[in-house]
Amino acid sequence: MNKIKLMSHLVAGYPTDELSLEAARALVRGGTDILEIQLPFSDPSADGPAIQTACTEVLSRNYRTADGLRFIAQIHSEFPELPIYIMSYGSLIYTPGIPEFCKKAAATGVKGMIIPDLPFDFDEGLTAACIENGMVNIPVAAPSMSGERLKKLAHAGFPYIYAALRVGITGTDTKIDQNTLDFLKKVSEGGSKVYGGFGISNGEQAKALASSVEAIVAGSVFVRLISENKNDIKKLAAAVEAKARELTNS
Repeated sequence: MNKIKLMSHLVAGYPTDELSLEAARALVRGGTDILEIQLPFSDPSADGPAIQTACTEVLSRNYRTADGLRFIAQIHSEFPELPIYIMSYGSLIYTPGIPEFCKKAAATGVKGMIIPDLPFDFDEGLTAACIENGMVNIPVAAPSMSGERLKKLAHAGFPYIYAALRVGITGTDTKIDQNTLDFLKKVSEGGSKVYGGFGISNGEQAKALASSVEAIVAGSVFVRLISENKNDIKKLAAAVEAKARELTNS
């Protein structure tokens, strides 16, 4: 049985730093290879209800970017070999200055940045700031892109590209069909490794994707499990670990 590589998404501080940290530990036990940690944002344009609600709840505690970076630093101290990527939105990293933000992120152990609303060819200096600080910028490809623009991204020389598997918001079920696989082939044709996600919630989807991507990406499914079990830390950890094992086929 071959293990499927998994990037797991967490909202920093949801529902509390303690429970979020316990979820991260459970994800690692369950076979997570990469953690994608979202810094909460007030108007997440691509996130579905589960992640939007989680962000709103965390922000209601006056949670700040500095809190999120401290949370990431704690995870990195426990799992120094685990790659951690930050996922957030442009204004949150643009406001303090992208070079300064990337310097702080790298100091906490972050290895990459996923900022969906910064286009790959107009990224306000994000790619350069990532390179300067030993990180990678991971642009997002979407099926709604024109063929010409998708080809330009695929051949732009990025080490990794995040492929959103369908148009719309994340968190609803995604059907893996031939169109999905054809899209992933186009994204990878320039040599970039591809992370594929958006609505991945079960082992069958993971198996259907595995041979076409560097890693599958799952997020809303974990956020929902955390939300459903946030009053019982043991149940939360068990549920999250079991789902990670299902997705990784391990």
